[in-house]
Amino acid sequence: MNGTHRPISFLVAFVLILTTSACKKFVDINGDPNNPTEPNLSLLLSGTQVSIAGNFTGINSGGSAVVQHWGSGNLNRWDQSGGTFSSSWSGFYTGAIPDLETIIKTGTEQQQWGYVSIAKLQKAYLYSIMVDVWGDIPYTQAGGSYTDPVFDKGQDIYNSLFTLIDEALADMEKGFTVTSSADLFYQGSKERWQRMAYSLKLKMFNQIRLVDPARAEQGIRTLLSSGVPLMTENAHDFTFRYGSNVTPNSRHPWYINSYNTSRSGYMSMTLINRLKQQDDPRLRYYIFRMRSNAGLANATNGDGYYGRYPGDGAASPADHSTRAISGIYPAAGLYDNGTIATLTSANQLLNNEGASAGTTANSFRIALFTSGDGTGAGILPLITNAMVNFIRAEAALTLNTGEDARKLLLDAVTAQLTSVSTLSASNKGNAIPAATITGFITRLGQQYDAADAAGKMQLLMMQKWIALYGNGVEAYNDYRRTGLPQLEDLVSPLDTFPFRFYYSETEMTSNASVIANRDAVQRAQQLTPVFWDK
Repeated sequence: MNGTHRPISFLVAFVLILTTSACKKFVDINGDPNNPTEPNLSLLLSGTQVSIAGNFTGINSGGSAVVQHWGSGNLNRWDQSGGTFSSSWSGFYTGAIPDLETIIKTGTEQQQWGYVSIAKLQKAYLYSIMVDVWGDIPYTQAGGSYTDPVFDKGQDIYNSLFTLIDEALADMEKGFTVTSSADLFYQGSKERWQRMAYSLKLKMFNQIRLVDPARAEQGIRTLLSSGVPLMTENAHDFTFRYGSNVTPNSRHPWYINSYNTSRSGYMSMTLINRLKQQDDPRLRYYIFRMRSNAGLANATNGDGYYGRYPGDGAASPADHSTRAISGIYPAAGLYDNGTIATLTSANQLLNNEGASAGTTANSFRIALFTSGDGTGAGILPLITNAMVNFIRAEAALTLNTGEDARKLLLDAVTAQLTSVSTLSASNKGNAIPAATITGFITRLGQQYDAADAAGKMQLLMMQKWIALYGNGVEAYNDYRRTGLPQLEDLVSPLDTFPFRFYYSETEMTSNASVIANRDAVQRAQQLTPVFWDK
């Protein structure tokens, strides 16, 4: 397989979801061969992938708000409730997980090991993320057979997931055949799923390094020394790719939220300011300005970057046509090609070369919502080549794994800059010039060389925080584990820092295993770290 990712059409996705929900065993007294009694593994697999990506949106938004990638939302003020993540919780437990279990069971019976191995890897990834954000969750009794599943300890689940990944890798060697159209991530490529599996193990070992450094170090060293395939180029990325269809809507959720007349939410001034201060060319790709002179609080004396500072709960004025919105990365909105008035001669990489004077060329198009407002065919980066290099660099600095942390950091940033450039170029935007990427990496290397041990770690995690724009869950994980990069003080917090996300209130009021203590259990989510957060 060439590894090329296909955008998912949500017309197809909608059919998949409907078909998936209908793929239950039933009794057909006529034995009609056109009405099979066994689940269709191809349709089920595609359906689980759409479901995982679709229900990731809620926890992604929450994480992005906590780590100040976004400047609005309840979690931006550290406030949550039983309804905040109910959609994601329900979607995972009533959609993706039961269907993954069906694929594993039926695929094993039919010896369809390609489907079985992919389903196990998706299950391992999904549960690892659910533990990361919720902590203790139903696992051994999840999947539909139990009406009141018990909540297993997050650490026990992690231990089981390491085993599950090994099972999936062993299943691949029994035979791997998957219809390419059924696999929206890798089009049935065994090699790329192997890379995803080992990279997931790497990520999980790094995640537990504070509570079990010996196991983390040994696990990572074994992965590195054994020659197993990790993600080493962007073509290996475990990334969900949205489409550009309008009806049904297959576009990136950030695009849908921003490119319409009733847009909600604000861009983060923390992110905007850091990109400007660090002379980072990604500002033009991450943020699109509606008006070149828009300022905070809907003023007209700014440079277009009208967002909000973290924890600002002020009411929204009539500013739908002036607030800054999602750019071309990762949502495939618009590339900002307008003049940034506040740039100075100190800005060498984020500059006004080739910029349109006064305003962006597309500002008025978006105000009218014409065909010039981007495509929406963005990406959801789940595990990427860039992330793997960042993780290896962190492990080299903290676990003495023997690798060159400097080179890995520079490789990670190069990979992510390239990903930004590629997505932009394929969605009506500008590619990042090669000289700009080279200049950015050269300067970053100089900053690394000048830093002490603590400074090197701070530089690494700041660059990873910037690169993780689009995946707030992983940025949330990193901040809880390292405390880096330092976040801004909230303007008006409504609660203490959230160490975990709230459970779905429906689960709390219907599951007999927790209902007696539901209030205490729920409140503990805000206050109690996940097991790996020492």
